[in-house]
Amino acid sequence: MAVIRLPSGKSGLLPYELGAARKLPQRASGPFNRVALAAAHVVADPLADGDPWLDTKLDWDATLAYRRHLWGLGLGVAEAMDTAQRGMGLDWPTSLELIRRSVDAASDIPGALLFSGAGTDQLAPGSHRIDAVAAAYEEQAASIEGAGGRLILMASRALAAAARGPEDYARIYGRILGQVKDKVILHWLGDMFDPDLSGYWGDADLDRASAVALDIIAANAARIDGVKISLLDKDREIALRRRLPPGVRMYTGDDFNYPQLILGDEHGASDALLGIFDAIAPAAAAALVALDRGDVADYERIFTPTVALSRHIFGPPTRFYKTGVVFLAYLNGHQAHFHMVGGQESARSILHLADVFRLADHAQLLVDPELAVARMKLVLALAGL
Repeated sequence: MAVIRLPSGKSGLLPYELGAARKLPQRASGPFNRVALAAAHVVADPLADGDPWLDTKLDWDATLAYRRHLWGLGLGVAEAMDTAQRGMGLDWPTSLELIRRSVDAASDIPGALLFSGAGTDQLAPGSHRIDAVAAAYEEQAASIEGAGGRLILMASRALAAAARGPEDYARIYGRILGQVKDKVILHWLGDMFDPDLSGYWGDADLDRASAVALDIIAANAARIDGVKISLLDKDREIALRRRLPPGVRMYTGDDFNYPQLILGDEHGASDALLGIFDAIAPAAAAALVALDRGDVADYERIFTPTVALSRHIFGPPTRFYKTGVVFLAYLNGHQAHFHMVGGQESARSILHLADVFRLADHAQLLVDPELAVARMKLVLALAGL
């Protein structure tokens, strides 16, 4: 077994012996009985000229190759979402180019599922009139649909700042949903992911906010494929799932409790739109194949060790979870470097990354342990270890 010396807090560097590798499929091995979308990350171009904190430069080949990897596992892609650092380094013009390129790439892959995020992030930071927020949503939705994409209506920082109460949310969402060409996914992103979304739906009380969201969904159900809830609260998600109109899916965005929520209960189950599925894609695909064949024990065996990894990656401050996602892509050879849009490779400590390595090994998610060890050593050397 490979051994590497990893930082362990006050204990300094301690030997860590990797576990026995279990080869998870790297291609689709069967059907799913849930819709499963992975919110995909982007790969920065480390050789681009510019200022990494300010300029968005992507390695298009590596970025699209990762989407093909996800599709090859049978997963769908949720494009240009917060996992792709949307609004946190990835700007709207680059997001639209990413969406266009992904739509084109998906057209070559039979059955490839792709939804793309429409928001209001072309608006400059600061206060805006509510109608300007609606117009920004309309611009992005029309551009994505014009490129042949399907929509995820993302939660909007500008709307959270401009809305004076639940009635503004009802008016704006009703206006946008009245114009869409195809059914869309709504996205409720909690403030643990983005503090600027606090009080979304017009109320800081989550019970009252949930009631507002459900009223909007009920009023527009014919135009809604589903709703993604990212509140890291499984009981709230289950309660909301049971109150959705017939035909409207619940897409879990709970990166802490996804195995239970996807498995479901006698009243129903959640589909998935998850950032962690980017990082654990082979395990997610294998678990979903097991669920489809009715092998709950194997489903739980595969998924259970990924939960500790996910909880660590999405630990507070949760908005920095992208660093762990990209780090795993680097360890597993999906990109040649550990650089991120906005320089966010520095958003987590070397101790945090060492624990990502350990937990990924426990979950048997290091595809090539020798490569992972070699790359972890490079990251440690850069930290002076």
